[in-house]
Amino acid sequence: MHASFTADLHWNAGNAGHIRRTHLSGAQKWDRSGRGGSDVFPMSLLFCLALSLLSLLGPVWSTRAENMDYGGVPLWINRVLGEPSVMSLQGRSIDLSWFRANSPHPCPAQCVCPIQWPTALYCDYQELSNTPETLPDRTQYLFIQGNNISSLSPSLFSNATGVRWLILDHNLLKSLDQDLLQNQTELTYLFANHNHLKSIPGGLPTGLRQLRLAHNRISTIGASALSALHRLSVLLLQGNRLKTVSEGDFSGLLSLNLLDLSGNQFKSVPKHLPRAVQQLYLSNNTLSSLDQDIFSPYPDLKYLRLGHCSLHSPKIHPNAFNLSSLIELDLSYNQLTTTPPVPTSLQYLYLEANHIQDFNLTSFCREEGPMSYSRLRILRLEGNGIRAHQLPPDWVYCLRVLQRLYI
Repeated sequence: MHASFTADLHWNAGNAGHIRRTHLSGAQKWDRSGRGGSDVFPMSLLFCLALSLLSLLGPVWSTRAENMDYGGVPLWINRVLGEPSVMSLQGRSIDLSWFRANSPHPCPAQCVCPIQWPTALYCDYQELSNTPETLPDRTQYLFIQGNNISSLSPSLFSNATGVRWLILDHNLLKSLDQDLLQNQTELTYLFANHNHLKSIPGGLPTGLRQLRLAHNRISTIGASALSALHRLSVLLLQGNRLKTVSEGDFSGLLSLNLLDLSGNQFKSVPKHLPRAVQQLYLSNNTLSSLDQDIFSPYPDLKYLRLGHCSLHSPKIHPNAFNLSSLIELDLSYNQLTTTPPVPTSLQYLYLEANHIQDFNLTSFCREEGPMSYSRLRILRLEGNGIRAHQLPPDWVYCLRVLQRLYI
C-alpha cells in the first residue's frame, strides 16, 4: 500500500500555479476502467474515431467565450440553441461595412448585424454615449459592452420583446429603469459588470438565470430586488460595497448555485444566504472569525473560497467547516498558523501563503484505523513555515489517496 501510494504522489516544492481550481464532477469524467481484454481495443478505437470526428467538426454543442471578463466566470455557449459564439466583433479581421451593405435585415447605424447570427446585434466598443432608440423585433442577443452609456433609451425594447442576452459590461450606468425589462420574459442573461450601479435593479424578469453585477457601487440589496428570481443560478456581486445581508435579501433565490460576494466590505460571514448555494466565494473580505457551524445552513455547499480574508487560526472554530458536502476549500493568503480541521470528505484544500508551522494530522483524520482516512487529492502548503521533513511519519496513512502535495 505504501509503495503504490508514493508512486502516484507528485511532489512540487514551489510553483503550483498551473493547478486549475475547477474540477469535473463524476458524471463529466470518462470511465477509464477496462472491463475485460476483448473489449479494450474496440472501445478505445471507437473513442479515438469519435475524437477525430469532433476535431474536424469543431465545437458543435458548446464553446467558451475567451478573452472576456464577464465577471470572472466563463460564459458557456450552447450553439445548438443558436447562441452566437462570437461575443465581440472588435479586433477581428472582418469588414464591418460589408456586413452593413449585405445584411438583408435592418440594423441600427451604431451596430453591426452579422448575417450568420441574424438575431444578434453588436454595438460594443463603439464609444457610444447613447443606445439605439429602438431595436429590430428579431433581436435576441444584444451586446453593448465597452461604451460610455449612462442610461438606456426608454423605448429601446419597444419592438423587441424576445431578448435573451443583454450584455452591458464596462459602461457608465448608474441605474436601470424598473419598467425597462419587465416585459422581457425570455431574458436569461443580464450582465452589467463594471458600471456605476448603486443598487440591484428592480423589476427584473422572473426567468432570469444569470445576473452578473460585479465591480459596481452596490451597497444594499433590498428585499424586493431578487425575491421573484426563483430560477436564478448565478449571481455575481463581487467588487461592490456590501457590508451586510438582511434576512429577506436572498429569500427568493431557490435555485442559486453560485454566489460571489468577494471583494466587498464584510467583517463577518453574512447570514441569510440562499440555502441552495453550492459555490460560495467570500475572498478579499476582512473576516474577524468563523463561528461554529457558520456554514451548516447550506447543506449542498461544495466549493468555498475564503482567500485573502485576514483569518487567524484562533478565530476559526473547530467545527466551522463541519460539512460533509464540501469538496473544495480555499484558505490561501491568510494568517493561519496551524492546519484547520476539515471534513474527511474534502478533496481539494488550498492553504498556501499562510504562516503554518504546525501540521496537525487530526485536522484531516479524527480517528486511527484502516477506514479512517482523508479523501484529499490536492493539498497546497507552499509559502508557509513548514517543510516536507517536518510532516509526521504516519501522514501517508491518513492522506493515502493524496495525488499532489505542494510544500
